[in-house]
Amino acid sequence: MITAEATTSRKPSVAANATLPVRAVNLGKSLDERPILQGITFDIAQGEFVALLGANGAGKSTLLKTLSTLITPSSGTLELFGHSPRHHAAKIRARLGLIGHQLMLYGDLTAHENLVFFGRLFGVKNPAERARSLLVTLGLEKRADDAVKTFSRGMAQRVSIARALMPDPELLLADEPFAGLDAPSTDMLERVLAELHAAGKTIILANHDIRQSLRLAGRAIVLRKGRKVIDDAASTLDVETVLHQMSGGA
Repeated sequence: MITAEATTSRKPSVAANATLPVRAVNLGKSLDERPILQGITFDIAQGEFVALLGANGAGKSTLLKTLSTLITPSSGTLELFGHSPRHHAAKIRARLGLIGHQLMLYGDLTAHENLVFFGRLFGVKNPAERARSLLVTLGLEKRADDAVKTFSRGMAQRVSIARALMPDPELLLADEPFAGLDAPSTDMLERVLAELHAAGKTIILANHDIRQSLRLAGRAIVLRKGRKVIDDAASTLDVETVLHQMSGGA
């Protein structure tokens, strides 16, 4: 277990002077003069679980890469934990965890060796102990000393998730983390995300499975052609409404 706290839902409590994990104002991004993100504004409070939805090409991955400081916005203002990524990228990255399409693992290293390597890179205290704990949480303790190149896609993705969690990030950005997972790995990742949410972590999940996203998250932001078309409590939405807006409905 990641936390001993038991809860079925969590409503973030934001003090008047609290620093928001994410504040985006009129955010835009263009590639080769083609707009990818256009005029996106939102705040995300500490402890929120936000699903980021949209059709392929809607801008979900670009927005997550922008929030992770991997790419720079073309326009607008972005603050992460009260800091501008333009000037404080390293400080911000120390508080982020990123799960992406690419596993970002070394195949010839064991699962444990991968985690210890990244733990040292992140400046984690006692990285070997932290790695063992996460491998148990993700059901990989029996494969801890096996080379990652021998793992199935689902098992390797679990190691990648553990890598992202090594520094105990305050903000977790997950870009299609369920892609390619088998049913047991999917169930385990859902449980891990729920436990992280219960522990007060802020999570932004880009996911193509609308029903799953609305079930897991407390809030949903829907993009269409780089613009925000829905930003509402997940409990007030259904699959049909989201699909209608994703496809250009009024």
